[in-house]
Amino acid sequence: MAIGVVGLTIGLALGGVVLLGALSFVLQRTVDTEAFRTADAVALLAAEDALPDPLPVAGGQVRVQVVDGQGRIRAASIDADRLVPMVRPERLNRDGRQRLEVPAERVGLVGPVRVVAVPAGSAADPLTVLVARSMADVRHSTHVVRTILLVAFPLLVAVLAGVAWRVVGATLRPVEALRRGAEEITGRAGAGRLPVPASADEIHRLAVTLNGMLGRLESARVRQRAFVSDAAHELRSPLTNIRTELEVAQRLADRTDWTAVTANLLADTDRLSRLVDDLLLLARLDETPPARGTGPVELGALLTEVAARYPSPPVRVTPPAGPLWTIGTVEELRRVLANLLDNAVRHTQGDVVLAAEATSTTTGSGVGAYHLVTVTDDGPGVPVADRERVFDRFTRLDDGRARDDGGAGLGLAIVRELVRRAGGSITLTDPPEQRGLRVCLFLPALPAEDGQR
Repeated sequence: MAIGVVGLTIGLALGGVVLLGALSFVLQRTVDTEAFRTADAVALLAAEDALPDPLPVAGGQVRVQVVDGQGRIRAASIDADRLVPMVRPERLNRDGRQRLEVPAERVGLVGPVRVVAVPAGSAADPLTVLVARSMADVRHSTHVVRTILLVAFPLLVAVLAGVAWRVVGATLRPVEALRRGAEEITGRAGAGRLPVPASADEIHRLAVTLNGMLGRLESARVRQRAFVSDAAHELRSPLTNIRTELEVAQRLADRTDWTAVTANLLADTDRLSRLVDDLLLLARLDETPPARGTGPVELGALLTEVAARYPSPPVRVTPPAGPLWTIGTVEELRRVLANLLDNAVRHTQGDVVLAAEATSTTTGSGVGAYHLVTVTDDGPGVPVADRERVFDRFTRLDDGRARDDGGAGLGLAIVRELVRRAGGSITLTDPPEQRGLRVCLFLPALPAEDGQR
């Protein structure tokens, strides 16, 4: 606020100085113009050798003399000196028009005196017309304006400072309310919101935006707490099993079946390692942006490669009619298919069918050309009400909570994140004409000629 008032004061002061300078310049030019007009009229009479005596002038603040080359006065106005020229001869330029300042007592006028000189006569008899005019009126006008500015300037600055103080204060009052609200939110636990001013201006929109950001941060914090809590719970389970196995083995001493203990410890260690790897992968996916356009991937070959890791039966591959190319990262798409097949094999009662085909359909990403990859099993399936929830982290349905049934509920969460990064979508549906579950994976299609380059 103080800086603004200082800047305003400096601006007004500079404006006043410029105004005084412009006013003085304009008034002086006006005096010169009128004096030159009088001198030109007298010069015209001198050229016609028709100089009257005395010379006619208008007003009592003007003196006119016509002098020759030797400084003698040939004609003068009624109030002008007829013996002493207003300007010394050595200061005159006989070939050009001049503006001169002379002492007031030399002319007999009040205040500073402005004299203009205009050549006249002929080459044989050169003359100079001198017209003197008092600058007292100009000086008085400039003094009056300067006095008015000196009186009005402090009052104007004070009024403007008061108005600016009130306006800026009213403008910043909602900002101060936002600051106090932010301080209260920082000082207490739990969710909080900033006060939203009633005025529909930029500060109102800022408050709404900040509240939206606080809401998103609170949601992220809640998800992070839940994630950490679930991760700690899942990590505690294998660690507890390992500790129990070792304590029991230590108590039994020579009666311990170390082969069985080793097998159990290795199983728990593998489970713990998979859980840590999944947590690190999810953390990395949350932090890194999607790697778009990493290279073409042929889905038929990828399906065959992934399915080769499983026994047949139960896993069967239905190869596509031709090459199906998509854009993505081979490692990420391989992880997607592996996780889906792990779930299907764990729950199927018969066969798991892995297939791919070209399609054009509407997905969560829009309408366009997609390749459809399906994983179909004839297991118990997933209830319709739970088909969205199973993609949440650490979500397992009741029949999948047993220790021996596999993962910690991170497999489908990883699948959805990797599919989203590839620009596709994933849904769960009922398989046609049988019980079980069909996973439909839509991946962006790439023309065959682009994939083969």
